Amino acid sequence: MRIAPIMTALGAIVVLFLLVFQRDAVLSFAGYEAVAQTTEAEAVADALDGPDETPGTDVVAVESTAREIDAAVVLRGRTQAARKVNLLAETSGRVISDPTPAGTEVSKGDVLCRIDMGTREASRAQAEAALAQAKTELKNASALSDSGYASDTRVIAAKAGVAGAEAALATIENDIAHTSVIAPFDALLEDETTAPGNLLQPGGLCATLVDLNPIRLVGYVSEADIDRVTVGAPMGARLSSGREVTGRLSFVSRSADPQTHTFRIEAELPNDDLSIRDGQSAEMLIQSNGRKAHLVPQSVLSLDDNGALGVRVVEQRGGADVAGFVPVEMLRDSPDGVWVAGLPDSAKVIVEGQNYVTSGTRLNVIMRGSGS
Repeated sequence: MRIAPIMTALGAIVVLFLLVFQRDAVLSFAGYEAVAQTTEAEAVADALDGPDETPGTDVVAVESTAREIDAAVVLRGRTQAARKVNLLAETSGRVISDPTPAGTEVSKGDVLCRIDMGTREASRAQAEAALAQAKTELKNASALSDSGYASDTRVIAAKAGVAGAEAALATIENDIAHTSVIAPFDALLEDETTAPGNLLQPGGLCATLVDLNPIRLVGYVSEADIDRVTVGAPMGARLSSGREVTGRLSFVSRSADPQTHTFRIEAELPNDDLSIRDGQSAEMLIQSNGRKAHLVPQSVLSLDDNGALGVRVVEQRGGADVAGFVPVEMLRDSPDGVWVAGLPDSAKVIVEGQNYVTSGTRLNVIMRGSGS
């Protein structure tokens, strides 16, 4: 029987037992007590220093400096015809003119609805005859008065007769003139004119005209922005069709809407080809005084818990770099990013890692170049 293998196995078992179950005793016996235990002085020092701090989150930031830029007031608006008129009848009668189709361009003076004259010609002839008779009576009364055969009262009565006859004739001639409903300016017909055979009464609708050249852009500016817009300011607009147009403000209201507390503004745009229609929605940009702003990548924009738009920045708190959140106002887009207002003149904007930190998070900041 061989003793050596058995002794080797027993020795290995003893070593494993000591390393596993008596590790501290073995280290102490080997002189490693100073390594295994913390000295009393080190323990006191650790207690004074407090617990270990949480390691910072790695982020990349840029130093951004504000610049003066031309700002614009942005709002929603709508196109509006310069004039829109309902042409109403001023006398009664049956329409005898052919209808004019909707969309027809009409000129000032064009007859849109013609009303049957009826007995008006006869009434005018009668009024003319009455006037002639009244004038003859006045002539005779004047001659008799000059000869002493008629009183002044008779002359006065004859003059009154002439005035009455002239008024009656003017009334019938005015009524005859109103049998033609005429376009008061160059315009487009919004709807087809009244069909022949229809009976029009005073106030009855003959046609609706819209004047689209020039055309207006109408919008409403908030109280916060009203001091930034002035009459004559350049403006641009993008219509709902995608077309872009430019013009200048022609009107800024001095009185706020009582319901919305906004101020009406208007701009006039040339529309020679009448391609801009009444009632199209548009996004309006009105040039205003410059503002200080930062150019930042659009990717850095985020929302806080309340839904406010802002950016994450590096702040100093207690001598350490921590994450902060600053609400901003987006002024406009550009090929290099977005211009925002609301940041201090100089700020360290987090451009990478901002989605992994919240306000107060400790940071390990890596600076990259500089921002605008």
